[in-house]
Amino acid sequence: MAKNRLLILGVTASGKGRLAFELAKKIDAEIISIDSMKVYRRMDIGTAKPSKEAQKQINYHLLDVAEPSESFSVDRFLSLADTAVKEIESKGKPVIAVGGSAMYIKALLYGIFEGPGTNEQIRKQLKERIKQTSLEELHKQLAAVDPDAAERIHLNDEKRIIRALEVYELTGKPISSFQQQFDLPAPKGNWKIIGLRREKSEESRRINARVKKMIEEGLVDEVKSLLAEEKPMSDQAKSAIGYAEIINHLQGKETLEKAIESIKINTRRFAKSQRTWFKTFKNVNWFDLANDETPESILAKAKALIVDK
Repeated sequence: MAKNRLLILGVTASGKGRLAFELAKKIDAEIISIDSMKVYRRMDIGTAKPSKEAQKQINYHLLDVAEPSESFSVDRFLSLADTAVKEIESKGKPVIAVGGSAMYIKALLYGIFEGPGTNEQIRKQLKERIKQTSLEELHKQLAAVDPDAAERIHLNDEKRIIRALEVYELTGKPISSFQQQFDLPAPKGNWKIIGLRREKSEESRRINARVKKMIEEGLVDEVKSLLAEEKPMSDQAKSAIGYAEIINHLQGKETLEKAIESIKINTRRFAKSQRTWFKTFKNVNWFDLANDETPESILAKAKALIVDK
């Protein structure tokens, strides 16, 4: 495994983090997080970061590398990920990358899709349109001109919604048509990929259970603390599922019960967009997991796959 790299992907709450942790212990690996929100410091509960105890046992990379007041780009992720891979492999250890941020995973496997240039005037107009209507309304506009992109992009992902509409206004073509050239036949970098899949009903049950646990662990207080910091949260950080809904609650826009239900609904929508993205990935070894499948059974499957023949 020292010469190979393992990537574990799956929708949110699929069990990929648990598998990465258990496997890392077994093969003395280090873990790279591929998550666009786990990069933020003090955003722990709502992003389902590995526990402090887990981080004491395994060396994790790309956690807590940005302030909530900052924006975080795919370019920055790739730079940090490349540095982490080199650092881990210099120790002769296997690399396990794990996450569900599809754009980051795709960039890691295939490189960055540049696409057409940018236009600040168009972006300014789109942001003004959000203020006048809503981000949801812009997402509906995207669905009308590029349903494939709209299915992949979450309702709260302002940055990518604006980019997709910007490309359409610049070129008259949907961004998904440009991204077709980005679907390469095989990933670069010698990655072996494991994907975890469950029945949608089971995924929904696990998502609901995770949201309940986050509330019990103090998500509301975590958001209050973040909002009280001297530097305000960036739009990117505030748009994270779990945080956006609790912020709405704290601003008096909805009850806590309604906010919790919104988190569950938005997380299930996000899982749907993840499934859509993952269908485009090549060379994935999919594990279709039974509802009663134990972590030990999943670990055994993963170990069997990575053993050198």
